[in-house]
Amino acid sequence: MFAYIVRRILATIPVMAIVALFVFSLLYIAPGDPAAVIAGDQATPDDVERIRQSLGLDRPFLVRFGEWVFRILRGDLGVSIFTNLPVSTMIGQRVQPTLSLMVLTLILAVTIAVPMGVVAAWRQGTLIDRAVMGFAVLGFSVPVFVVGYLLAYVFALELDWLPVQGYTSIDQGLWPWLENLILPAVALGGVYIALIARITRATMLEVLQQDYIRTARAKGAGQGSVLFLHALKNAAVPIVTVIGIGVALLIGGAVVTESVFAIPGLGRLTVDAILRRDYPVIQGVILLFSFVYVLVNLLIDILYTLIDPRIRY
Repeated sequence: MFAYIVRRILATIPVMAIVALFVFSLLYIAPGDPAAVIAGDQATPDDVERIRQSLGLDRPFLVRFGEWVFRILRGDLGVSIFTNLPVSTMIGQRVQPTLSLMVLTLILAVTIAVPMGVVAAWRQGTLIDRAVMGFAVLGFSVPVFVVGYLLAYVFALELDWLPVQGYTSIDQGLWPWLENLILPAVALGGVYIALIARITRATMLEVLQQDYIRTARAKGAGQGSVLFLHALKNAAVPIVTVIGIGVALLIGGAVVTESVFAIPGLGRLTVDAILRRDYPVIQGVILLFSFVYVLVNLLIDILYTLIDPRIRY
């Protein structure tokens, strides 16, 4: 198992290298002259040249890329063009709201979606199954921002049950922290719940037809034991896989959700940086999101060996 984990870790290195190359290339593939766009219409040629030098656009691509990678390996993500703050500092100030939103959404989605998929497979063809599949189709069809605005209108403006926007640190109490995240987590989790529920149902339908399930029932095992101990355990690998892949949905959806509910997280930071063409911040945030996604999928690969000991690549 140790050798397998080492191979998986080593396999992430070329992936992150390609991601780093793409992220760094944003300065060069962006339309127009980035220095002129950042400087603005009223800038003088000297201002444009100064910005070009600060971005390293006056030096060869490979030289600049090598220096950038070397700084990243030391933990230096650069300095914001507009705030003159280190990018790592700006990310550190915004990481807690985004991390809180994504973790709460993940817990909510898995807790709801997996039982939904199991019950839908168990009651295949019934009204329950149709309701679950209808919700799954709806969850994929309605954009996150539409769900967010509807939830904010109903539960925040009309019923006044929850705050409409903002974020409260968990240091100020569990409930103040939670009540600001309930609506964003539900809005962000809709598509994630739909994805996991559909995959769980499809996988469970296949597993429930296996001989060992009929054997378990013949031995007198209860329905709950058959579904959650025998069937779900053997259907876990595809479900865990889609949970890991779905982290990309959370990362992309967090940008939209944080804008709708005015959460000062990495999503809002990304949007602001894109609007201002603050390339060092854009590069830093994208690189962080990419690293998190690669890390999550690495953990999923390692988890496979715990779920199914037969997996040894």
